[in-house]
Amino acid sequence: MTLTIKNAAIIYCSIFFIFTHRFHITHQHKMNSSNFLQLQAYNTFIFDFDYTLANSSKGILMCFHTVLRRHHFSGITDDMIKRTIGMTLEDSFAQLTGLGDKETLLNFKTEYKKEADMVMSANTHFYPEALSFLKRIREISINNKIGIVSTKESSTIGKTIDEYNVQGLFDIIIGIEEVRVAKPDPEGLLLAVSRLNSTTDKTLYFGDSIIDAKTAHSAGVDFVAVTTGATTKDELSSYPHKAILSSFASVIE
Repeated sequence: MTLTIKNAAIIYCSIFFIFTHRFHITHQHKMNSSNFLQLQAYNTFIFDFDYTLANSSKGILMCFHTVLRRHHFSGITDDMIKRTIGMTLEDSFAQLTGLGDKETLLNFKTEYKKEADMVMSANTHFYPEALSFLKRIREISINNKIGIVSTKESSTIGKTIDEYNVQGLFDIIIGIEEVRVAKPDPEGLLLAVSRLNSTTDKTLYFGDSIIDAKTAHSAGVDFVAVTTGATTKDELSSYPHKAILSSFASVIE
């Protein structure tokens, strides 16, 4: 079959369109994930811990199921428990059991903590891409500050940090024991900003839950969501955010 000039032109245009379209998509993906965040606009980076920097769900599930079985609660699934990660232990047990008695919930919390002392550290693992992202923040500027604000106790977080030998990546850890009111109250986040001698307009907060989104909004701090937890992109998109990431891998490419 003879290839006419017209047909050759059509083929050339089609190939050119496919190439440029694919290049645009690839380039746009990089722009949306990394450059869009404009990390240089901030000097303080605060992170939630569970499901944001690390996966401790195995240990959390073990502790909850042990306590719940001990008190004859059944039918509480892993997914139901995962949806409470980020809450205080008292609030989590209240939601899972339907109980409201403060003394009972406090006893459940005490039992949970005893279990956690035995199993949590061994069953908590940093996301590799999260550690890479933290190192990148340090590389951008030696003056950048990095912290954690969590409803978990700082000593528990510290065990995982020590196990991974990444103490140098963090300037501050604010655990549940250091605040009067837990997230989504902004007390912990604002305390971290203050102790780091920073300001809210120079702070970027990362988290995986609606609790984290509300915390950032209440503190007047820009928020980046990651969908590495039990909260979906659609759920997180209802709250003010700079970006929603599937993981930190998208900002270290």
